[in-house]
Amino acid sequence: MDENRHFQASPGQSHYEAQSVGLLGPASGPGLGRSEDFLSPKFTESIEMMDRWQHASPILAIGLLVGMATVSHAAAPTPEKALALKPVQAGVDYEEVEPAKQSQCTVIDIDQGNWSGWEVLAKDGTLLRRFADTNGDQQIDLWCYFKFGVEVYRDIDENFNGKTDQYRWLATGGTRWGLDQDEDGLIDAWKQISAEEVTAEVVAALRDKDAERFAPLVISQKEIGTLGLGEAKKKQIGALTVAAIRGFGDLAKQQSVVAADAVWVQFAAGTPGVVPTGTEESTRDLIVYENALAMFDQASGGGQFMVGTLVQVAPATWRVVSLPVLGEDSVPLAGTGGNFFTPDTATANGVMNDAAAVRKTQDLVTSLEAVDTQLLAANAPASIALLQEKRAGIVEKLIGASVTKEDREIWFRQLVDTLSVSSQTGAYPAGLERLKTVSRRFAGDDARLSAYADYQAISADYMARQTPDADFAKVQEWYIGALARFVESYPRAPEAAQAWLNLALSKEFEDKDSEALAYYRKVTDLFPGADAGEIAAGAVRRLESVGRQVDLEGTTLKGKAFRLSDLRGKPVVVHYWATWCEPCKQDMKQLRRLLASYQRAGLQVVGINVDRNKSDAERYLQQSQVPWLQLFESGGLEGSRLAKAFGVQTLPTMMLIGPGGKVIRHNVRAAELQSELEKIRQGGK
Repeated sequence: MDENRHFQASPGQSHYEAQSVGLLGPASGPGLGRSEDFLSPKFTESIEMMDRWQHASPILAIGLLVGMATVSHAAAPTPEKALALKPVQAGVDYEEVEPAKQSQCTVIDIDQGNWSGWEVLAKDGTLLRRFADTNGDQQIDLWCYFKFGVEVYRDIDENFNGKTDQYRWLATGGTRWGLDQDEDGLIDAWKQISAEEVTAEVVAALRDKDAERFAPLVISQKEIGTLGLGEAKKKQIGALTVAAIRGFGDLAKQQSVVAADAVWVQFAAGTPGVVPTGTEESTRDLIVYENALAMFDQASGGGQFMVGTLVQVAPATWRVVSLPVLGEDSVPLAGTGGNFFTPDTATANGVMNDAAAVRKTQDLVTSLEAVDTQLLAANAPASIALLQEKRAGIVEKLIGASVTKEDREIWFRQLVDTLSVSSQTGAYPAGLERLKTVSRRFAGDDARLSAYADYQAISADYMARQTPDADFAKVQEWYIGALARFVESYPRAPEAAQAWLNLALSKEFEDKDSEALAYYRKVTDLFPGADAGEIAAGAVRRLESVGRQVDLEGTTLKGKAFRLSDLRGKPVVVHYWATWCEPCKQDMKQLRRLLASYQRAGLQVVGINVDRNKSDAERYLQQSQVPWLQLFESGGLEGSRLAKAFGVQTLPTMMLIGPGGKVIRHNVRAAELQSELEKIRQGGK
């Protein structure tokens, strides 16, 4: 392998894109709902701790009535085209129609006041969809979905600019009303959401490891200001929310209670209670639930966890105030108190509450927020370095002031993240040496925290050693040695899985497949069922595939089912790529030439895109006119099932499969393809 041509990071970029189908849906267009890979890009081992606020966004389709002069005078869309539109948000329970029965449906003009547009009726006259122009500008701004004739969900373009900005669940669909302030298809705030639905969203955020989905559920500082709380209670709740926002990503990543197939079942809590005016200097009544539980079901069985305190911030709107508490074997720490109805003498886990420690934590959080504000305005490198140093010092004090083990872990990880990011970006170069001491100074006897800190220190050190004049071979030798020592010390830590994968990958780069296989098998043995274990199993499958038949199933970007074995009898190049990988694009030019040269030989190319955002691939392919089919599945390079199938960790990766369906090369360079294809054409393979 040529290590200079391979990339692991996947920094997706968002774009707006229109799709012409006669009647276009909001945000994602026909057939595209909210995609689960619209998450923060997961950076690889060298830069994986970059700031949590760097997010990729989903794309939007801006066209609404392509080729139509006005809604009122345009021909109605066919039932098939109208029914192809899907809600922007995922998981909406609405009535769908089998393709074979769609032609039996009817599209009629809307007859409702000043609205114009269309309604779709089932064969028996039941209302299925409504697409309306509500302001007379001849553009659809309301997309309504029905179940059994009752509207259960709508996408809304409130400001009439062609992009959805609100999403409402109605009737049997619930009470949620989400706001999309930047019109990117993701909910930024909840205008309305019940306590039950809050717990359902928390389950989904944990299941999908989606910190962006959790954030709007947490009470904001502005909302805290409207509750009429006394200053001490306001600071206490404010500190909890800051810790919740900062800690959820790590909690979701590390937890194993809520699995990837978890489905919310119900909300469980006692009756809500009133915190009366005058309590701790409050100026208004406040309605809260304490010790609220979320109950869920998954393949491994039912489970529950504590969501904690829920606060009513408006008549139909609730918020959480802290991180969920996940107990051992899915059993939560339940019924032990809360943030409003608990005596000052005890905390939720029965530990005596040190009021002085709580006040100290509140003050430190306030100081931390002040430093973060200064960092946003700072420009001079020296000033930024001093502020980063100050920030690290405050977080160290927060670790010492933590009353509970959970709080201590949150701030420990925050310290590691702060030092890792600031040292790797050059904002605080001295942070690297400080990072190397974190495990010894603050982890105590907690091996999980020690492993987390030590692994990030190795990654940051690796980046720091890659200076322009560095000897790459020596840097790699140091890195491989450091990883080997790490897995020896922490063989079962979550970070060890990635370390083993990196060790295996280094052997692949050296074309030492037998040694790489040994490392991959370590991961499959030690981490069965985990993402790393699935990647390793796929890598074993790929490295052992030469001379064997392989198969792969997926869905094309155009929504068609695909199976690799259907191409038997023809030579096939499987090309893993992403829009952020420039060598991949160069390979595509070579593949286009080879496809033309070996057309008579029946050469087929199958592209597998591993971008985070499906739209990035679609946009690039429209511009470049790549003639072969493309597969896509959400998850990016690190999580896509298609990438895991063969343990692909770097790009570009190409596999060459002979006419008999047997793998000829499990990793072939573009420059080698022509000679390999010549052998096939001449009957050599």
